[in-house]
Amino acid sequence: MNIRSRFFNILLRLEAIFCLAFARLVVSWISFRRLVPYLGRPMQESPEEASPLYRGRARRVAWGIYLVKSRLPWENTCLVQAIAAMIMLRRRRQPSTLYLGVSLDHTEFEAHAWLRSGDVVVTGGEEKDKYKVMSSYMKSAG
Repeated sequence: MNIRSRFFNILLRLEAIFCLAFARLVVSWISFRRLVPYLGRPMQESPEEASPLYRGRARRVAWGIYLVKSRLPWENTCLVQAIAAMIMLRRRRQPSTLYLGVSLDHTEFEAHAWLRSGDVVVTGGEEKDKYKVMSSYMKSAG
């Protein structure tokens, strides 16, 4: 790995740490009712088609979140990860959709959040099939 790519990997990790910290503070201190207007347009979805450039950016953001989420001293829930990734994609002027779902298992209530940009599920994708979408929020590019 050359110096330039190593430098950009460090920047990506720092951005992911900052965005995860910010999202954690927001989720902890602001009620969900007040947070909703900042998540995007309710019950709308961003386009599922994506250019190779957008697809690469989304995968890079997903990778950055994945690298640092377990190494931080606070809990990074699925909602925190989705909001952090949404912020990172917004900085890159890339549309995304945040999904909130509930468990399909009727024995107990469990919620989950995941983020999609184009055809890439950026965060929370490994468990999304276990949940029914209850709401979605589209954040447009720019």
